[in-house]
Amino acid sequence: MVELPRNELERARILREDLVVDSFEELVEQYKPMIYRILKSLSIYRNREEFYQTALIGLWEAQKGFDAQKGTFTNYAYTYIKGKLLLELTRRNRYETRNVCPKEEYWEVVEDGFSEKPLEEEQLLSYCEGLSEKETKWVVAAFLEDLSVKEIALREHVSVSAVKQWKMGALKKLRANNL
Repeated sequence: MVELPRNELERARILREDLVVDSFEELVEQYKPMIYRILKSLSIYRNREEFYQTALIGLWEAQKGFDAQKGTFTNYAYTYIKGKLLLELTRRNRYETRNVCPKEEYWEVVEDGFSEKPLEEEQLLSYCEGLSEKETKWVVAAFLEDLSVKEIALREHVSVSAVKQWKMGALKKLRANNL
């Protein structure tokens, strides 16, 4: 016996019968086991919640882009979600290989970035011979700590004009010493 071809409406109903849902939340509940099966097949154990969210985005995009003429939604969703997760895994793997983060032991061994400051300060203070205490404060604060005149005045509880006087005196004496 020869089977008669079905009309297009019945064919579309059969192809979409697994996509008949009222809301996305129902679709998520229906395809949650499939999402977890895909996560397990890809051996995703770290950051599982983030990848689950990526899979939900894939499910939503699959729902929006589904064409009943091309097959069943379940197959389309499975392929779309798995592809989305594989792209995310590739992106993260590429990031991790390009951006290497040192292990915790490394940070214990690394020298303090300010270890050269005492030498810089010592050299800077050698230029300050002959300057008053206040002029030396300005030189250290301006060149070593990179503070502005206003910031120095606030820290030393003096007026801005007083710090400007320290600066002028220090520069005058340093120029006289050819420094």
